[in-house]
Formats: sequence, C-alpha cells, structure tokens
Amino acid sequence: MSLISLTQACLAFGHVPLLDHADFQLDEGERVALIGRNGSGKSSLLAALAGGEHGGHLDDGEVWRQPGLRLAHVHQEPELDPALTVFEAVVAGMGAATRLLAEWHEVSHRLAEPGADHDKLLARLDVLQHDLEALGAWSAAAQAERAIERIGLDPDARVATLSGGQKKRLALARALATEPQAMLLDEPTNHLDIAAIEWLEELLLGSGITLLFITHDRRFLDRLATRIVELDRGRLTSFAGSFADYQRRKAEMLKGEATQNAKFDKFLAQEEVWIRKGVEARRTRNEGRVLRLEALRRERAARRERLGEARLSLATGEKSGQLVAELTHVDKSFGDRKIVRDFSARILRGDRIGLIGPNGAGKTTLLRLILGELKPDAGSVRLGTKLQIAYFDQFRAALDPEAMLADVISPGSDYVEIGGQRKHVIGYLGDFLFAPARARSPVKSLSGGERNRLLLARLFARPANALVLDEPTNDLDIETLELLEELLQDYSGTIFLVSHDRAFLDNVVTQTIAAEGDGRWKEYAGGYEDWLRCRKETTVAAKPPPTRTAAPSPTAAMKRNDNKLTWKEQRELEALPERIAVLEAEQGELTRRLEDPALHMSRGDEAVRIAARLTAIDDELLACLERWEALEGRTG
Repeated sequence: MSLISLTQACLAFGHVPLLDHADFQLDEGERVALIGRNGSGKSSLLAALAGGEHGGHLDDGEVWRQPGLRLAHVHQEPELDPALTVFEAVVAGMGAATRLLAEWHEVSHRLAEPGADHDKLLARLDVLQHDLEALGAWSAAAQAERAIERIGLDPDARVATLSGGQKKRLALARALATEPQAMLLDEPTNHLDIAAIEWLEELLLGSGITLLFITHDRRFLDRLATRIVELDRGRLTSFAGSFADYQRRKAEMLKGEATQNAKFDKFLAQEEVWIRKGVEARRTRNEGRVLRLEALRRERAARRERLGEARLSLATGEKSGQLVAELTHVDKSFGDRKIVRDFSARILRGDRIGLIGPNGAGKTTLLRLILGELKPDAGSVRLGTKLQIAYFDQFRAALDPEAMLADVISPGSDYVEIGGQRKHVIGYLGDFLFAPARARSPVKSLSGGERNRLLLARLFARPANALVLDEPTNDLDIETLELLEELLQDYSGTIFLVSHDRAFLDNVVTQTIAAEGDGRWKEYAGGYEDWLRCRKETTVAAKPPPTRTAAPSPTAAMKRNDNKLTWKEQRELEALPERIAVLEAEQGELTRRLEDPALHMSRGDEAVRIAARLTAIDDELLACLERWEALEGRTG
C-alpha cells in the first residue's frame, strides 16, 4: 500500500533542474535509501515529500500522502531550542498538548523532592491529567518517556549541554514520540559514533517503521535498505536489491548511455554536414529532413551531461624521518577524569592510523599527545624529524562563509602548486567538481557536501607528509568517498584518521588505536572489522568454558601467540623478497666489476672497497634469507 507518491515533480534552483518531471512512490514497510551526488537535491526532495510548515515546495507536479498519515521528518541539522530540557524538546512537536506535558513532567519530578507541598502538587497534577485527557493527549506523555528511554538520554538535561551526537538522538526521539508510520531521515548517522550508529540500525530495523533516508554510510545503507533510489540529473531511478547490485547495474546503465549518446552525436554531425552543403539541401527541398535536424539540435541542447568524476590529487611534502612519534607509558588527565592511561606506541612513516572510540572518549586529546601539541602528565613523547602536518579540522574552523571559493584555495594568487606543477585555481577547483562559474561564488552558497569537498581541496593544496583527518567523510557522496579512499591508499605519508565510517576505516587504515574504557587505549593491526573480530575473540576467550577441560599449558599458549605475525612483521615479510632481489642484483653487478682486470691494474683501492662490499652483501643476504624462512614458517 502506498504511503507517499510523487508525480511529474519539477524543482529548479536558478537554471539547474533538481527534479525534472520525476516520479516516486514509497510503499508501506519499505526502507528506501535515497542517494546521489552532493547538491543534486536530495534534501530538497525530502522536504517536498514532508510538506507542512517547514516542508519544501515544488515548482510543478504533485505530492500525495495517505490521508491521516503520521509522518516524521528528521533534518540533517535539527533545530532545537537550547533552553529546553530533553523532555520539553521531545514533546515540543505535539501541538496544544506541549505546554501541559512539559508542566506535567515538571510537577511529577517536584513531588519526589524533599519538603515539597504534596497536597498542592497532587491537586495541580490532577488538573493537568484532566486537561490532557480532554485533549486526547494523555498517552503522549508515555510515548515521550518511552522514546527518551530508547535513546538513553536524561530527560531533565538541557539541550544546550548536549553533544552533536546526543542532539541527533534527541531529534530521533522527538520523531519516534509521535509513533510515526513513516520517517524521512536526512543523514541520520552524522555526528553519531560507531556504537550509536549500530544502536540506530537495530532500533530502525526493529521498529517496523517505513523509511526513506539519505545516507553516505555504506554499511548503514547495506544493513537497512530494501531498495535504492538514485537522484541523478533531475531523474529518480529505482534499483531493487543491495548496494552492490546497484553499483553493477548503474555501471551498465552509464555504459549504455554513453554508447547511445555517441551514436546520437555521430548522426547529428552527419546531418549538420548535409545542411551546410546549402545548394544541395535546398535543391532536394527535403523540408522534413530540415525539420528533423532542428529537432535533433533541440534534443542535444536539452541533454544534461553527467557531471564528471572528481580528480583528487595530494601535494606530498618532503619525506619525514622514519620515526614519526614514540609514546612511552603516557598518562593524561583533565581534573579527575583520566583520558589516557599508561599508553605506549611507536608510529613510523607511512602508517595509516585509525582512532576508534565513543564521542568524548578523548580521541582528539590522544592525537594532540601523539603530535606533541599537548604535554603528558606522565611518560614521554618523542617526535620524529621533518614533520609537515596538515589538519582537516583546522581548515574547517577557518572557513569564511563570505569568502569566494578561489580565495579559499589560493589567497592572493590564481595558481596552486601540486606535485611540483603549477595549476590554475579554476582548473584545480574543477578537479573537485566545482564548475568554473562557481569559482567566484561565496562559501555560504555551498551545500554541506560541497563545503567538505572545498575543505579537502584546500587541505590537499598544501604540501604535507602527515595528514590529520577528523571526520572527513561527513556529507561526502559515495563516489567522492571512494575516490578519497583511493587517494589515501596511495599516499606515501602518515595518516591519522578519526572517523565513524566503518567501511572508510576498513579501506584506508593499516592500524587502529581503540578506546578500551577508563582511559586505556590499545593498538590493533588492520581496520574496524579486524578490531571488531579481535574484540569478539577476546570476549569469547574471557568467558568460562561450558565444561571442565584441561587448560593448555603456558608453553603451548606462548607458542600459539608466537606463531601469529604482528602487522609490522607481516609488512617485513612482504618487503623481504624485494630486498633480497636488490641485494642479489647489486652482488651480480659488483662481481662483474671485480672480474675486470683493468680495475685491479688502475684502481686497486676501489677493488678493495668492492670486495669488502661483496662480503657485507653475503652477510646481509644470509640474514635476510634466515629471517624470511623464520617468518614464513610462522605463517603456516
């Protein structure tokens, strides 16, 4: 049964159509993911479907909603009154009952206070209950309390004291309190940590509520979506099945579209040649062909080309030293709260570190300790040499909303230097999918995703051998996310990544530093899934066995642990064949030179040096081969 439908919808901002005679239908029980590039109009479509006081409006077309449909719309950046309590904010959308519900909650709490005038408060509570019953809103109080309980917030906490993730939870609670039949969610995972995202997945899967949601979190999308709808150049296209199925079918569609356009352009070119012959065209008096050519020209002018792919590039600075940072038994506290407790780690050039932990665990504090920006209370931090650090978060805070895009990238100059080559700033912005006409547009005209692309463009224009990326994936579309992943995978410098995007962590990082609670942090090899597997194994190992069995001997346990290669040993093993090949090549070249009689006759001292080097190579080769054999034996 259809809950919402969209028919021949048209919506444009300026000369760019966001919806071009688009059709859509949301059926009961569906969980539809709406995807598309940044700025394509996804949030505008959600607002149009929501309607109401804060909804959007179409230029043409029709939105139909099932009569009496209870529909909740959670915006990407929800507007919440900071002066309200959590309970007051949740009931704020309940119309005439809002004030009564807020007072009922307050009076209920005052009854539990010592020295309260119970008779007076009970009398007032009785009046409030009567008024709520008259409005038919008595059950709304229970709904609000259930919703707050589900999101795990203190109902008496002030909105002003909440973090970004808690405010997102509050907006969800406000929507759930109305017991909606359908929910429209705009980037629901933004500002949520990994634990909160997994909690939200379970909540929405178990609710049975019909969903239409915008997300760029691929794990969240895969887990929830029963159908994917793509908004591309004003058209809505539906894809049944998983995200992987969508990617395959989309690639096939784009290939077919490119072939069809190429055939059309070839035919149009032939017709243009014919009309330019002039005399022959007039002599044949083929008016039908002339009219067809005019129609072809109109069709070609109306065709909206697919926006090209972003071409991300990164200016890598001078190589840092092999050691980036070494932390030894580091402690850090703020007041009575222990943020870092007895943490030791050694970070080398080329490591890609992911930091995992709930909001407020201290990821930023740990990063500042690693980079020497914060002194530890105990322990020591030793920094490497020649570090050039670029901060994603630093640029985010520095964006001037009135500044033009070109000035953000290269203040006072029309050129940027990338990889030793000068590039005009307009061409560089084009690599990040900004049209030349937008180079002089102010920052405030950008969408959230476009602003993040601009931040990345600014970050990558500065030479750096160490990147600190704090939530770089927020608001980026899926295509740009995948391109950013490829860029970071090929980056030769060191990366510190704070992200709640599980797929992004898995595809980028080589090591993970995870919060273990009570200020303790632990380093793991691999990304999020590797950390999750290790944590599950540890949990299973910590549980007592169901039956009494002989415990393994300490020697056997040590042998088992010794057989597991660490991440650094795995990298060493992978590098050994190339190292051996280089030594053998050098050995062959030096042997040939040493066999030349002229060398001994004219340059005897050089012959002595070559012979000494050959001896050293023999020792190095033997050590490499023995090490290779030892490591290879432990992988079996």
